[in-house]
Amino acid sequence: MKDLSVIILAAGKGVRMKSDLPKVVHRVCGREMINHVVESVKALEPSQVIVVVGYKSDVVKDALDKDVVTVCQEPQLGTGHAVMQALPHVSKDAKRVLVLYGDTPLVRGETLKRLVDYHVGGGFGMTVLTVQMDNPEGYGRIIRGEGGSITGIVEHRDADSDQRKIREINSGIYCFDRERLVQGIGSIKNDNAQGEYYLTDIVEFLSDRGIIIGGCVLDDEQEIMGVNTKHQLSMVQKIMNKRNLIRLMEEGVIIDDPDSTYIDSTVAIGADTRILPGTHIEGNTTIGQDNIIGPGVRIQNCTIGSGNEIEFSVVRDSDIGSLCKIGPYAHIRPGSSIKGGNRVGNFVEVKNSCLEEGSKVSHLSYIGDGDVGKGVNIGCGVVFVNYDGRKKHRTVVEDGAFIGCNVNLVAPVRVKKGAYIAAGSTITKDVGEYSLAIERGTQAEVKDWVKRKGLK
Repeated sequence: MKDLSVIILAAGKGVRMKSDLPKVVHRVCGREMINHVVESVKALEPSQVIVVVGYKSDVVKDALDKDVVTVCQEPQLGTGHAVMQALPHVSKDAKRVLVLYGDTPLVRGETLKRLVDYHVGGGFGMTVLTVQMDNPEGYGRIIRGEGGSITGIVEHRDADSDQRKIREINSGIYCFDRERLVQGIGSIKNDNAQGEYYLTDIVEFLSDRGIIIGGCVLDDEQEIMGVNTKHQLSMVQKIMNKRNLIRLMEEGVIIDDPDSTYIDSTVAIGADTRILPGTHIEGNTTIGQDNIIGPGVRIQNCTIGSGNEIEFSVVRDSDIGSLCKIGPYAHIRPGSSIKGGNRVGNFVEVKNSCLEEGSKVSHLSYIGDGDVGKGVNIGCGVVFVNYDGRKKHRTVVEDGAFIGCNVNLVAPVRVKKGAYIAAGSTITKDVGEYSLAIERGTQAEVKDWVKRKGLK
């Protein structure tokens, strides 16, 4: 829709959120609210997206893609005033303008397209997206004339008893013919108790001049749910998460218990991967097919292959290949690469390290700033001693090496191909290929020491 421009209103602080953050940058399923809205409007392929910012404008701008135009509203004098700031920046080629709010992350792109198509098909000067609500308390009521066109929007606090019985409410999402928007915005006055310019005042102005205003009725009232409080944020989060899980299940993912599974909108998962209860998958994460993930797993910003088993573990900012077994109670920290066919077992921590194919770290070990080759066995209680108090250093363990239990590898150090390190050693020097390294104190035994000390 190259003849369409979009204005998203996102200037307010959101006082009821009780937060220093601008309301629209609070996250829902891994993405800022404003970016959910931007993603939905981009589905229309408009000529431009304009976001009106205000409170902590730099924070909002930093959250947005570079192709989004931002306009500052300062001071914030109402919705009509916000549109006034944006209008000079609307493309000259735009015949129509879509206006909506940045705190409605549940609105779908297909809904917005239907609104625009309804507006164009009906030849309306303005079209309001409306919804029938069982409980319209607090919402502006839609007033329709004899022919069904909208003649007014009455705010709840101003509505009389008959008007409050109306169940059709204003969503706050509008499509305008550009010419009518320009005419209407110039008519708005701020002669009200708040001293603000209200965009809804355009309805009366256009209706009085015989311009037909359409009302496109939305079926799902959840889509226009705005977020003004942390409670509402949690409600929207729950709805969005359910959407994500349904989408994934329709794509072939197995989710045992949707009520205890949380997956961000930015996550992609392959068919026949099974997600067990208590699992959180977040950020820019891509997961292949035929995995078993969970229970009790948290994954953030990772790429994971196929055929893996991950349970009761945390994996962050790392890459996992295929056919790995991770956990229980493993912690894969940022910058790690587990290539494939690996075993990273219980109470193992891996940080900024690479494990090549077929290597095993089965239990109670720390692999920090290390490069581990293929087919390496790392025993219980092994520590890569990577920090000297000022700098981090790397440890290299080449293909086929065997590291015994309770070994300290003091970096920088290299254990070469096929070498063996005896249990209990502290290694400070490089170990040659196929060599055995032992570093232990001499074992001493003092006979009858316990008896002579009177301990028995």
